[in-house]
Amino acid sequence: MTYDFTTVLDRLGKDSIAANHNPIPDVNVKEGFSVIPMWIADMSFPTAPAILQAMRSRLDFPFFGYYSPPASYYESIIAWHKRRHGTEGLLPEHIGYENGVLGGVSTAIQMLSCPGEKLLLHSPTYVGFTHVLEDIGRVAVHSELKRDEQGIWRMDYADMEQKLRDEHIHLAILCSPHNPCGRVWERWELEQAMELFRKYDVTVISDEIWSDIIMPGFTHIPTQNLSEDARMRTLSFYAPSKTFSLAGLVGSYHIVYNPALRDRLRRRSAMTHYNAGNVLSMHALIAAYNECEDWAEEMIRVVDENARLACDFIASHFPGVRVMRPQGTYMLFLDCGGWLREHGLTLPELLRRGASVGVFWQNGEDFFYPDSIRLNLALPQHQLVDVLDRLARFAFIG
Repeated sequence: MTYDFTTVLDRLGKDSIAANHNPIPDVNVKEGFSVIPMWIADMSFPTAPAILQAMRSRLDFPFFGYYSPPASYYESIIAWHKRRHGTEGLLPEHIGYENGVLGGVSTAIQMLSCPGEKLLLHSPTYVGFTHVLEDIGRVAVHSELKRDEQGIWRMDYADMEQKLRDEHIHLAILCSPHNPCGRVWERWELEQAMELFRKYDVTVISDEIWSDIIMPGFTHIPTQNLSEDARMRTLSFYAPSKTFSLAGLVGSYHIVYNPALRDRLRRRSAMTHYNAGNVLSMHALIAAYNECEDWAEEMIRVVDENARLACDFIASHFPGVRVMRPQGTYMLFLDCGGWLREHGLTLPELLRRGASVGVFWQNGEDFFYPDSIRLNLALPQHQLVDVLDRLARFAFIG
């Protein structure tokens, strides 16, 4: 490998929620076990060298006053989307800064709906969406994804249509690729969903923060690239944070082609007087998109191999645990219901078993799916091997 995806970073005391917070706080880690954070969605890999160098170079100039994004900021985003996703016709006027994808999603929801209004989401549902809707007084209507005969998570279009019609829903959140399930939607799937949204006059908020972490053999289709109608009814949100582990810098952005939606979104954002970028995060984004595509591709191969290793191990060692190998993202979603019933255990008991030996994993029931666990695979492979061994010896036991 050209880049470093094997070094274990000791992030304790280093501004890391993943390493410094125990998601299962009623459990103490047993003596002799290190903590391996695998719950929150950020990487355990060192940041790409070119990003660090760009930030160091900017630090050499001793001035950090007010600024406006230069043309190079927009050019880097436009070129990235053209190379990665074949996007044509994207202009600087379509792009706008957001203080986080969830911040942009929250702004869009408040702009497009009233308190008490219902929105359609797929479940398992990203917990961040749940918190946003609760905080601003909107109501989530969940359409559960179903697994086909190969175990692939699929949209239930009949259920979606019934809920759009009966609940009089006119706003939906689409997670593409899907977190936590790891689905990369096929074109026909997205087209069928967007046809329903057109039929019931639904505006779509498309969270595409994971769109650059796509496993070999799969292709991300931006929602806005499907058709002219999709382009006009969709507000899409992106960030380099998942791909390049830059969440702590904050540097997300929207792409909105519809001028009426765009004007309303920007007006709503302007009302807060805080939705302004950070000069260092801007330089990190430019470096990531202009200089780090090869780093991202190598990272994806590492994650894909981790996913293969984990899924093969689970299939052979944990009968009753169902898992789909991720097509995108670096998250693995475990359905432990069969295993728990077979062994007469509860999910909290299983979660505590793992946490007691330093495996910090995430309660999947927070994602509106029973008896499930979310695991982060963006870590050095030798750590993953260690985790799987711990789980086999101390967690998934009768």
